[in-house]
Order: sequence, then structure tokens, then C-alpha cells
Amino acid sequence: MSTWIQNQRKLSGITQEETAKSLGVSRPTYIKLEKGESKPTEQQKAILARIFDISQDKFEKRLSENISRNSDHIEIREIPKENTNKFKEILLYILGKVGSRPNIGQTALYKLLYFIDFDYYEKYEEQLIGATYIKNTYGPTPVSFAKIIKQMESEKKIIEVKSKYFDHDQTKYISTKEADISSLSGKELKHIDDEIERLAHLTAKQLSDLSHKDTPWLVAKNKEIINYEHVFYRPEETSVGEYESL
Repeated sequence: MSTWIQNQRKLSGITQEETAKSLGVSRPTYIKLEKGESKPTEQQKAILARIFDISQDKFEKRLSENISRNSDHIEIREIPKENTNKFKEILLYILGKVGSRPNIGQTALYKLLYFIDFDYYEKYEEQLIGATYIKNTYGPTPVSFAKIIKQMESEKKIIEVKSKYFDHDQTKYISTKEADISSLSGKELKHIDDEIERLAHLTAKQLSDLSHKDTPWLVAKNKEIINYEHVFYRPEETSVGEYESL
């Protein structure tokens, strides 16, 4: 499993050799730091914080969280399978709330679903939809979206509409039935409402740009599945978790 130091180095676009040189150590010695096999000294922490262009307080906090999260034996959490029924009802709920807005087309929906899912995981370490997302040029894309849409069209829950938004072709979806929210807890509904309030006014481009700053998207390779666990290494721009100060 990747450590926070390793992810920050990759995000900074520097090599292990360059980082080791800045620290004044050999590459094998640095690799031990990156793997969490040894701990950085106070001087090394200060240098790494400067290299990663973050405050030393934030460096200390994130490093401490990473060590706590991965202490003793590292255990990779198994991501539950996608909850198709929740996917459909949450999509209907979003469309019922903001689907008529001119900015909410297919691309914007991709990003809203992504942030709803990944933000919930960061906040509660639990799955909401549990959808699988891959890294595409314009941001995260839910893999099963097209299949879900076809099912919902056949169930006469939505209709697809082609439109224009600022001279760009746009695919929109109109809900023809109300969402059944009986399967959603109060906590889940509040989270979805908060995400809609926070993000649904943004254009598809603005949502894509925001997703491009998010660590899970940044560290994934093109067309690769985006790892939920990387929400715990997010920058301040996208992090929604509440972390205790050291």
C-alpha cells in the first residue's frame, strides 16, 4: 500500500533519487522512509514539507494519520460491491433536485456521483453507493453508468434528452419518477444534500477541474480504477474529513 510520503512525492513530480538527494541520504535509505520502514528525523520532516510545498504542521498531521492508519500490519480494506439500487435512487434523487438546471448534464453527473461517493468514504470510512470509477481525461467516470441508465430507461424512470449548453452538445436526463429514499439513512441523505448544495452550481468543467486536484484521481493511471483509500491523502482543496490536530 502506498504511504502518504510516496503519494506526495508522486504528486510533486519528483523522483526517489531527487528526494533522497535533497535529504542527503542514499536512495535505499529514502525508500525505507517512503515505505514506512523507518521514520524521518525532524530535519528530514522540515525538508520534505518544503519539497512538497506544504506547511510543517500539515506534514506532521498527515504523517501521523498515515502511521496510525497503517500501524502494525497493513490491511487493505476490501471495497464492497456497488449497490445498484442505491445508485438508481440516488441518481433519481439528484435529478429530482437539480436535473433541470442547465449545467447538469452527463459529465456533471459523473463528477457529482464521484464526490458523493468518495467524500462519504473520507468522512465515515463507509460506502454509500460503492460505485467503481475509472480515470478518464475529463475526470472520474462511473463504470456502470451507461448500464444503469439503460435499465432506468427501460423501467421508465428517466428519459434521455440531447441539448446544448454554451454551444456544447450535452446529454441530459429527466426523471419521470420520484426517488424511493426509504433505503437511505438520515446521515446518507444529509450528505447527499450537502454535496448538492456545495457542488451542483458548478459547471461540468469546474467539476472536472476540481476532480483533477483530487488525490485518488491524480495517482491513478489513465483508464485505471480509482482507489477509494486515497481519499485519506487528499489536499485541502478537496478534503472534507475532520482530522484532529496534533
